Amino acid sequence: MNPSVLAAVAVVFSLNFLAPAAGADDDAGWDDAMATVLAGEHRGESRSGAPNSDRDGARNPAETLRFFGLQPDSRVVEVWPSGGWYTEVIAPFVAAQGQFYGAHIPADHENERFRRGVERYKARLAASPEVYGNAQVTVMFPGKMALAPEPVDLVLSFRNVHNWMAFGFVDEAFQAFYDVLKPGGILGIVEHRGDPEKEQDPKAESGYVTEAHTIALAEKAGFVLDAKSEINANPRDARDHPAGVWTLPPTLRLGDEDRARYLAIGESDRYTLRFRKP
Repeated sequence: MNPSVLAAVAVVFSLNFLAPAAGADDDAGWDDAMATVLAGEHRGESRSGAPNSDRDGARNPAETLRFFGLQPDSRVVEVWPSGGWYTEVIAPFVAAQGQFYGAHIPADHENERFRRGVERYKARLAASPEVYGNAQVTVMFPGKMALAPEPVDLVLSFRNVHNWMAFGFVDEAFQAFYDVLKPGGILGIVEHRGDPEKEQDPKAESGYVTEAHTIALAEKAGFVLDAKSEINANPRDARDHPAGVWTLPPTLRLGDEDRARYLAIGESDRYTLRFRKP
């Protein structure tokens, strides 16, 4: 593949979108551009050394991002992108025509591990402008909700609601999402699905959050539920693991204890929700 993913994606879209086309042609252009990004040599590795692409089957990036409505000209915020698994898909996809913001933990956070993580993330983007274009790193933390300098089309979060609950600022987070979106903008949430028959732990210590709880949080901030998807569902996950969601891959917190069993279950059961700002 051309080493410049940004250029390759731009070419795909120029070939498919310069002239008026039917919806099927638009879909084909979207699929081709996403396939180019997913096959890119820029994609990194996990801490174990396995290619990030190995997780595509569990995370379903193309289907998930299509469901959320990502377009090549989208202005998009990814909230708490961690090491950048989804960033390496979203940012190149919008680099030529849109704008990507990675709203991360503050670079001056008192926790050294957090600081190092942000530094690695920034360095990754800066090292490959031919892939990530003008991708910018912004801030999302209590009292520092500077997600983007402009109204955006999409705010996307992947398996983070439990973190904001644990930190105790989940309401502030959802309000920040609402505030940065343009009217009609989309909030896309993927989260580990909690057991609906159990009372939700307000700190979400297991890592699981019920779908109803996330919907309530979003609606409290002013969002309207637009659609649900089972793209990222995993019925093998019983959600009753001794180390919570981190018992499962990729973390496998118990090490070799029942490792084969947890590998057979796979990654967690997740719901995928699309909210709209009225």
